[in-house]
Amino acid sequence: MNPYRRIALVLIVSSLHLATARADEAAIRKSVTLYASFDEHAKGDVGGGDLTLGTRSPHPTEKGKFVFDPEIDTAVIQVAKGKGVAGGALAILDLLPKNGWLYFPVKGNLAYKKDGWSGSASVWCNTDPNKLIKAKFCDPLQITQKGYDNGALWFDFNDAKPRDLRFGAFTTRPDGQKAIGEADPKAPLVRAPGLGWKDGEWHHVVLTFQNLDSGKPDALTALYIDGKRIGEVKDQAIAMGWDVEKAAVYLAIGYVGLLDEFALFDRALTAEDVSRLHKKPDLLTSLKKR
Repeated sequence: MNPYRRIALVLIVSSLHLATARADEAAIRKSVTLYASFDEHAKGDVGGGDLTLGTRSPHPTEKGKFVFDPEIDTAVIQVAKGKGVAGGALAILDLLPKNGWLYFPVKGNLAYKKDGWSGSASVWCNTDPNKLIKAKFCDPLQITQKGYDNGALWFDFNDAKPRDLRFGAFTTRPDGQKAIGEADPKAPLVRAPGLGWKDGEWHHVVLTFQNLDSGKPDALTALYIDGKRIGEVKDQAIAMGWDVEKAAVYLAIGYVGLLDEFALFDRALTAEDVSRLHKKPDLLTSLKKR
């Protein structure tokens, strides 16, 4: 082949690859329903609902009820500018007073539908689960209305030594019905045993979920850590059954360390999407310019 033609062919192929990559990245950005860069402020940057990061605390006198405050305790929740995996990061210095939980509302920020929906969550973590985190269980992310075992999506660090990371997708249940135990082999959990994460290291966690609230045993949930698919739960009927006015996206429950580049999506990301997000931590930052 003529060397000039060979060079031209290489340039054409490279251009096609670049165009495809840009299209794939644009598709990922387009599917975002909530994005919080934590570059400058402890709140969301892009979303369809309230972007205020508030605090939920137990009601001081009414057992089982909660107080939702649109403020955060800046003594323990701060923005660490320039210390994130991309720009700034949310710094959680200690447990929140009064057993507080940080939250975004689900309404408008997550693509929840009562008759079936899919989605994903992505966040970068910088902590040592075995040294910095003192709580028995720690949920960097929990999305629920009623509780972790009753219509909930979450990932946690459990009480093992060293701690495991687990992704749970527990279906809603009628009042009085006992939840399936976490130790039950049939529990809707994906487990990543014995994490060796260290303070100062950034790690990427992605949860994907398909066909929730479909009324059929066709749900599929998957856990990715640092771009690698760890495991999945499939062929179960998993429903959240939320009242969207009351459900919330909770962050950093019992967590100490840094969180960054938090995002929710309106579809289950593909393995290729997850890989792109992992290799390019700042992939979503251009959303702030909209």
